[in-house]
Amino acid sequence: MEHDLRVVTMNLFAPDNADWDRRRPVLADGLARLRPDVVALQETVWGNGYDQAVDLLGDGWHVARHSGRSADGVGAALATRWPLGTVRELDLHVTERVDLPWSAVVVAEAEMPPPVGTVLVVHHKPAHQIGYAHERELQAVAAARFVERLLGGRDLHVVLMGDLDDTDDSASVRFWTGRQSLHGFSVAYQDAWAAVHPHDPGHTFTPVNPLQRTGTMPLETGRRIDYVMVRCGTHGPSLEVVDCRRIFDRPVHGVWASDHFGVLADLRVPARRPGDG
Repeated sequence: MEHDLRVVTMNLFAPDNADWDRRRPVLADGLARLRPDVVALQETVWGNGYDQAVDLLGDGWHVARHSGRSADGVGAALATRWPLGTVRELDLHVTERVDLPWSAVVVAEAEMPPPVGTVLVVHHKPAHQIGYAHERELQAVAAARFVERLLGGRDLHVVLMGDLDDTDDSASVRFWTGRQSLHGFSVAYQDAWAAVHPHDPGHTFTPVNPLQRTGTMPLETGRRIDYVMVRCGTHGPSLEVVDCRRIFDRPVHGVWASDHFGVLADLRVPARRPGDG
């Protein structure tokens, strides 16, 4: 299907958590085959002579990282095939309960080839704990306000991606998708998965994947918590979602890539932008 921009979000399940030597080629080969333009990676490591993002993606990528990392080097990275302009980060330790060092939102200006042009790419990482809806709501509002300030009224495409650690009916995701306001503020982003699969729950963190039960939430029953979204103007999204699918959602020769499934979205500049005419 024809597209102008292909974006991927993928939680890698940090290498210390499972058999990385077997998972690595599954991820590297899969990403090479998919040929995304933008990739948001969570639970990725760098330091001590090893950079997992570069290892998986290869040379020639432009990378913007969350500045915070866990003691074992785990954090988040945003990579594009095209040059990055201004990169900004907002810390999201909104209450004392937020203990993830790399809880932040990174916003990068990426210079894409025509017809796309400059895109604000937003890599959002809120609190992950069950019962932390309050924090995720505060973080969503703070991140959305941050994006609006950086836009400064400019008519740019904005693509949000990441492991948002909340379901599509949660307050934080409802806020992002324009279904409710929070703290006297509202925005609207189109959820790429819901645009293509309105009746499919699309779980990305599920016990169907045996690696999920090896992590810290072994009683998980299945949720969709990984997202790609496109910011809307007053008449709809600036980019058309032409396809969206889960990736790394089945084993390769018996090897699962991660405890999460990734999300890929193909986006296209519409022939007629919403609001025209």
